[in-house]
Amino acid sequence: MIDAYPLQWPSAWPRTEKPHRSQFKTTLAAARDELKVELRRLGATNVVISTNIIVNLDGTYRSKQRMPEDRGVAVYFKLNGEDQCFPCDRWMYVEDNLHAIALSIGALRGLDRWGAKEMVNAAFRGFKALPATAIVTPYTAKPWHEVLEVSPTASLETIRAAYKSMLMKHHPDKGGDEQDFLAVQRAWKEAQS
Repeated sequence: MIDAYPLQWPSAWPRTEKPHRSQFKTTLAAARDELKVELRRLGATNVVISTNIIVNLDGTYRSKQRMPEDRGVAVYFKLNGEDQCFPCDRWMYVEDNLHAIALSIGALRGLDRWGAKEMVNAAFRGFKALPATAIVTPYTAKPWHEVLEVSPTASLETIRAAYKSMLMKHHPDKGGDEQDFLAVQRAWKEAQS
């Protein structure tokens, strides 16, 4: 079950290390409302907008709360009966990430209207939400350095390069195995600690 709060970031989606300042000029409420409109136009159902902002029972954001340290947004929904997820944490503020997702969905809807339906279908294949079993499956782990195929004393730069290479190798959208992909994510976290 995906919740609106706290943030339910998709486990197989890498996080942005250094967020950027955007040129968007929007508020949290306006960005959320814009996203809801784009999702409705898309035909999305079962929408959950997941952030680290506390939500009231009516779906509005609780007032007078501090902006969360984790600015990420993950939007989960069903489209044509399939689970989808659009995550974004590129920008420094939650409202900017909400706005970016709304713009992205609007652009995909435009591709559909302009006659490039197969491009839209291909894009949505890349945003499929991982099945719940992939998220909660326990693992019997090899040491992180074996998963990343580096020496346990390798430099952070070498480890990062190996991590990125292994992500590409095991990415499910490129024919890789989801469990191997998740193991690479876990190995990277362990290497950094």
